[in-house]
Amino acid sequence: MTTTPDGGVAPALSAEDLVAAVPALGSLPLRVANIRNVPGAHLDLGDLLKLRARLASEFAAGAVGAVVTQGTDTIEETAYVLDLLHDGDQPIVVTGAMRNPMLPGADGPANLLAAVRVASSPASRGLGCVVVLADEIHAAARVAKTHSMSTGAFVSPDGGPLGYVAEGRVRIVNRPSGRRRVPVPSGALARVGLCVATLGDDGGLLRAYGESLDGLVVAGFGVGHVPAGWVEPLGALAGRMPVVLASRTGAGWVGVETYGFPGSERDLVGRGLIPAGELHPYKARLLLQLLLSAGADVRTGFTP
Repeated sequence: MTTTPDGGVAPALSAEDLVAAVPALGSLPLRVANIRNVPGAHLDLGDLLKLRARLASEFAAGAVGAVVTQGTDTIEETAYVLDLLHDGDQPIVVTGAMRNPMLPGADGPANLLAAVRVASSPASRGLGCVVVLADEIHAAARVAKTHSMSTGAFVSPDGGPLGYVAEGRVRIVNRPSGRRRVPVPSGALARVGLCVATLGDDGGLLRAYGESLDGLVVAGFGVGHVPAGWVEPLGALAGRMPVVLASRTGAGWVGVETYGFPGSERDLVGRGLIPAGELHPYKARLLLQLLLSAGADVRTGFTP
């Protein structure tokens, strides 16, 4: 981002510009490329599939790791898609900046340097795609942006960071127990929606969703509960398409066997909804979209 004539900031700097702003990167054997130069909010799954193909080509040519820079709006989603589609040991690191270069204390250069260190470290092999900001290393499946402006916006509510960059060294303190993989889609992309439960919602929109989608993710209250008016429409939808049940809380797991009232997690699972486990609704939506687009089994794909 850099200043626009009207006083705002917008994407304008190239990858070469970003690297040039970090003198410590000058002596490293980096291959630099510009893929897209748009706000993070404008990215879509098609962009990420093109990026994945480019990264696969670079890895096949001998790259030991990769760094992707983008706007922070959608970093947690971009990183998760790349993680699902990456089956190599080379680390992919997604980073960005919470303060643009026009602000005092801009964090972009430090984040980029830390990201390159993580991507080039042997300690990072096998981690898949990670997010690096503020010298913290987060697993793509765990990380969430939890603040609109703070430089400490990125956290991993379930499990904490995988590690840190300290004194220029990559220090991994815990490793994820496993990673999901999804085949790379080759045809048309499925249409998948996300519907968030809110107090008193009568479920009227659910019927409209059923007419235009291939799959749906529901972000329920607590461990996976919905308003009473949602129960029958969700049961009907689950008979026609995959419907995944996630939690809107941002941490913890969807239940499967605790509560027993209509619209509880036990009731909804019994009606055919698929529990998302620990996945945030945003990530559950992307996993469902990729599974449907690749023709993969949805229930197996959501099994931890």
